[in-house]
Amino acid sequence: MTMPLWSPTANAKQTTQLGQFWQQIEQQHQVSLPTYRALHQWTVEQKEAFWQAVMAFADIRYEGSPTPALVEHELFQHNQWFPEVRLNYAENLLWRRDEHPALISYTENTGRVAYSYAQLYQAAAAVANALLSAGVKPGDRVAAWLPNGPEAIIAALGAAWVGAVWSSCSPDFGYAGVVDRFGQIKPTVLIVTDGYSYSGRWQDISTRVQEVQAALQVPVLIQVPGQQGSATINGAKLWQHWLDYDTPAPAFVRQGFSAPHAILYSSGTTGQPKCIVHGAGGVLLQHAKEHRLHGDLSKKDVLFYFTTCGWMMWNWLLGGLQSGATLVLYDGNPAYPDLGALFKLVEAENITHFGTSARFVQALEQSDFYPQQEADVSSLRVLYSTGSPLLDSSFDFLYAHVKKDLQVSSISGGTDIVSCFALGNPLLPVYKGSLQCIGLGMDVAVFDEQGNTLSTGQGEMVCRQPFPSMPVGFWNDDDGSLYQAAYFEAFDNIWAHGDYAEFIPHEAHDSLVIHGRADAVLNPGGVRIGTAEIYRQLTGIKEIKEAVVVGQQWQGDVRVVLFVVLENNMGLDASLMQHIRASIRTGASPRHVPAIILAVPDIPRTLSGKTVELAVRDVIHGRSVKNKSALANPEALAHFKNIPALQE
Repeated sequence: MTMPLWSPTANAKQTTQLGQFWQQIEQQHQVSLPTYRALHQWTVEQKEAFWQAVMAFADIRYEGSPTPALVEHELFQHNQWFPEVRLNYAENLLWRRDEHPALISYTENTGRVAYSYAQLYQAAAAVANALLSAGVKPGDRVAAWLPNGPEAIIAALGAAWVGAVWSSCSPDFGYAGVVDRFGQIKPTVLIVTDGYSYSGRWQDISTRVQEVQAALQVPVLIQVPGQQGSATINGAKLWQHWLDYDTPAPAFVRQGFSAPHAILYSSGTTGQPKCIVHGAGGVLLQHAKEHRLHGDLSKKDVLFYFTTCGWMMWNWLLGGLQSGATLVLYDGNPAYPDLGALFKLVEAENITHFGTSARFVQALEQSDFYPQQEADVSSLRVLYSTGSPLLDSSFDFLYAHVKKDLQVSSISGGTDIVSCFALGNPLLPVYKGSLQCIGLGMDVAVFDEQGNTLSTGQGEMVCRQPFPSMPVGFWNDDDGSLYQAAYFEAFDNIWAHGDYAEFIPHEAHDSLVIHGRADAVLNPGGVRIGTAEIYRQLTGIKEIKEAVVVGQQWQGDVRVVLFVVLENNMGLDASLMQHIRASIRTGASPRHVPAIILAVPDIPRTLSGKTVELAVRDVIHGRSVKNKSALANPEALAHFKNIPALQE
């Protein structure tokens, strides 16, 4: 039998929040739930009672009645949570008003910046006042194109304070990436920076900001200077002059549980990114469950996650304030000036919960850097990893070279739910290669292609019942057809998430193994990338006639491979490849740049002329291609078989 890499202490059920919650459920509902499997099953079968209990345990501030918890509808996406509840997201994250540190921020070009909870409350109130003065109303969009610093957190809280809808991108996004997103939601306020530091180099984006503003024509443009002496962008008001500290803090605007709170974006696989609208209550409640119960995060803890404002983990990190914890922010290259940069933060700030990507762990594993020899990591209790599956060898590395007594929580969810389907658990052992458990209240199953539930073997991961953090809708999707197509076409009225997975049964619970994506979304280094965003950058390159981009499983990660058909059988030389990469880096982001570019004579297409990315991906991985009859030119598949450059 496989031995666990880590096990909880004997008294964990008495000392952890999950243990206390578990005992409360048994006492209040007069049930015996001897195992986590039994507890999870109860939370799925008694979902209304469960989510009401989470709301009470996390001390969510609201008005109205928590009954009914759910108004059920025959269609999954139309189920309505807590229709009688009104709340405010910012109010629930700013319940502490003391001098305890709320935010500690580091960037490559600035030193340590800290905000207490009292200071964070005052700063968020100043943003709320400024937004109200600008005429921002509930439902208006406030967008930010910012680094992961305190201004982004403060602005998001200020927007939530007045009932506005928040949306953000990171400053490494190119012009098209920003316009494709913010152009759809038409923000009233756009908060930008003029540049950022990465790998010790200053990246000036002020010209790009001007171009984006010229395209979007946002009424209010606010600039957060990226460094001392930054010139003011034309038409922008400086952040420090915009904040209104003179007016008393306004009242929090309480809205319905499902009132739009934040807009995140799909990866743009088949066109412009879809705008995924998340409700305030669902995000708040789900994150409170994940942080407090699954992470045992409390007001004594310090939470860090390496992320940017363009990734859903930023929203997840922000939610840590509801637990009263201290957040540590970092913006820049996580390996600059060396791989020890983030672990020096652990030592400096006594970080208890440390989050990163599986790719970063692999980089550590492949280097000569051993964290526990270079920094004091004794404060660490939990290490989160997401973005892609954590390799078996990475589990071994973390326990050998970070800390033996460490709960390694490989977690999996996504932008679509801005949370997790499977994640960690302070009361369960950690086994190599798998995620500890399915999240409470999440009715996750694995289906075969016919929609049959699999107890063993690989299949598509699905969720059979509604949950609070499912999107409240897509922007500009009045009839719900985009929402329906995104999650419910594979299986009737069942949420299909697009991951291949399998359950690993244990005595008291089931862990989960994720085997990769089931769709064409690229996932290098754990960052989801849509192929359409790459294609758009190629349209101006006259040498390229056609292109197809896929993700290749490679050394435990995914690398982006671009195939191009060139005009008039031109050669793919170093100069053209450099031009292609520069165009993608400038127009999209550095993460979109392909690792390999290869020329092919033809690309397979459907009868209607659509490029078939999944077929190409299957061929380069040595898998058979189903439904070749749907292809107009199936002979083109041969060009992608056994390519030496993809084996190197």
